[in-house]
Amino acid sequence: MSNPVGELILGGNLLIAIPIALLAGLVSFASPCVLPLVPGYLGYIGGFTSNEEKGSTKRLVLGVGLFILGFTVVFVAFTVLFGTAGLLLRPWLDLITRIAGALVIVMGVVFIGQVTFAQRTIKPKFKVATGLAGAPLLGVVFALGWTPCVGPTLIAVGSMVLDGGDPGRAAIVGVAYSLGLGIPFLLVALGLNWATGSVAWMRRHIRLINLIGGALLVMIGLLMVTGVWRAIVTSLGAVIGGFDTLL
Repeated sequence: MSNPVGELILGGNLLIAIPIALLAGLVSFASPCVLPLVPGYLGYIGGFTSNEEKGSTKRLVLGVGLFILGFTVVFVAFTVLFGTAGLLLRPWLDLITRIAGALVIVMGVVFIGQVTFAQRTIKPKFKVATGLAGAPLLGVVFALGWTPCVGPTLIAVGSMVLDGGDPGRAAIVGVAYSLGLGIPFLLVALGLNWATGSVAWMRRHIRLINLIGGALLVMIGLLMVTGVWRAIVTSLGAVIGGFDTLL
């Protein structure tokens, strides 16, 4: 008997898209417009300043969780929109995937840092309350205001779910991207020494991270433009389908 939940999660495109989305989220965290501001975000969420006593770790972790929830809602909506578009435009999906691949290549170059005007952020005019009450809204503001900066990786993720043409799976990919971006915030909030040290290391090697992340995006874009991406997804889906039949 077929398992709808299993089929949804084990779809060939998801087995490829989920780890890539997680990695894309991590690369977004390491971007120049997010990583240097991590201490400020945590201080704002915790509701304290450098001259005040910090709140408890439990309170801060809860606030970061709400912050992650806020931007997850926005990013999942984004990927669902792309997944729905893929469903409606299925007859032209091959051409759209190749065009999207070209866009991903351009976004990879942007992420490397060669197109500075495309790396600006949009800073909202209104202020968000500090502490737990403002944490979810701060997450939404973060997602909307920093979209131009994290756009290269977000566009790559959107292109993947566009190819899948499935809103349900697109939502899962959106959650994976948000986890890749949010988990580092959570680890730093927990006060883990290795997590704090990792952030410091990334800040020192931000240029190298940009080069690697940009190269990864360009590689994905090339796979999409040449049609190899869809071939990989189709082949993997066939293998998984045969495995399910044996079970």
